[in-house]
Amino acid sequence: MFIQILLLMTGFALLVKGADWFVDGASAIAEKLQIPKLVIGLTIVAMGTSAPEAAVSISAALKGNADITIGNIVGSNILNILIILGLSAAIAPLAVEQNTIRRDMPFLLGIGLLLIVQGWDGSITRFDGLIMIILFVAYLVFLLVKARRQPQQDSINASRQNLWQIPLTAIGLAAVVIGSNLAVDAACATARLLGMSERFIGLTIVALGTSLPELFTSVIAARKGNADIAIGNIVGSNIFNILFVVGLSAVIIPVPFAAAFRFDSAVSIAAAVFLLVCCAKSASLKRWHGAFMLVEYLAYFLIIL
Repeated sequence: MFIQILLLMTGFALLVKGADWFVDGASAIAEKLQIPKLVIGLTIVAMGTSAPEAAVSISAALKGNADITIGNIVGSNILNILIILGLSAAIAPLAVEQNTIRRDMPFLLGIGLLLIVQGWDGSITRFDGLIMIILFVAYLVFLLVKARRQPQQDSINASRQNLWQIPLTAIGLAAVVIGSNLAVDAACATARLLGMSERFIGLTIVALGTSLPELFTSVIAARKGNADIAIGNIVGSNIFNILFVVGLSAVIIPVPFAAAFRFDSAVSIAAAVFLLVCCAKSASLKRWHGAFMLVEYLAYFLIIL
């Protein structure tokens, strides 16, 4: 028990410090290369912090346990918005860029609906997965093209003078992922030692554990005033989770989509709609928005418990 608690504390320490370095490094790279922080949040940060979800889901598909994929992704997407953005906004109000409101959030809603439509017949097929991968690549290309249209004078000189930011970001990401793995493993082992059920572990510790990188990265970004990274990280992570993780898993092996997941997917879409409505009215997430999101997640948890 002592060893597991020590590992859990080590995992959290790596998450906190790793997220700190990662946000600093990504912010510096965005500034020096004159790339909007929102683009960094929607791509590099989002994909990096979604590594645990990707690892769990793709590994499950490879092992023939593809039914885990949907539960992991849909559950993480609900938690990302309601818990992580809710907690981040409760700590400090988050300003939201118009591009996020008009482009990225509606896109997230669209692919959320696509996931339900594709899974309505009981599975996400290889063809469905291929469509998701194509949409993911098209989305990335679109973001990069938009970013290249931004003024980027002196970006090469700036990048040469700040090469140390690149390893800082990489080290931060590695610490976040390693810390997440340590924390999840130790928490699961501790829960079992305390006699908690596997179902309870799956609904709480594992679901939260794979979202720990997003949690720490977004909260720290919010505290540092980098709202674009906090919001972009979550929206980007949810897009990445659906299009890349589910898409790649389905290409590997068709992914079962149980009827019960329709409710969870609907909750995920409802959370995204609430996020969009809140941001569209004031171009920001206020503290009361964050508090309400936390209450919404509690209600959802009590329903599925």
